[in-house]
Amino acid sequence: MESIRANESDAAVQRYYWELGRRIHHDRDFMNFELSDVLRSINVSADHQVAFENPEFDEDIRSRMDKGISLAGDDIGTPIIGFEDEKGETFGIFGPVITRVPDKRQSLELWDSVVLLTTTPGFWELKRTRTEKPEFGERP
Repeated sequence: MESIRANESDAAVQRYYWELGRRIHHDRDFMNFELSDVLRSINVSADHQVAFENPEFDEDIRSRMDKGISLAGDDIGTPIIGFEDEKGETFGIFGPVITRVPDKRQSLELWDSVVLLTTTPGFWELKRTRTEKPEFGERP
């Protein structure tokens, strides 16, 4: 991902993340696929495959994870989202974890709710057991 981030666009990073999520979480294919197939499916150079074993990006990965953990805490998972509120205060959260992509209106309402909860003093966590598998719509 860091090789794609360094050499492509944010849109390419998003396509890569989406495609891995689709294969792993939706198709339940836990890395039995070829990375070259993933790169080809999102229309980026196959040269990024060499970065998989290249330690050149290790520090970038550690730095990004350290920043996320400093924002959200060390007892969480990924993804971590960082954002600033209206006062410029920075917050970090794990999630939100959703099983399907809502339409645009619902997405905005969900995000507004996440921001409201996250920025409420004393609020820490909501959690419930997942009762459905992720649904992946069309690739963005």
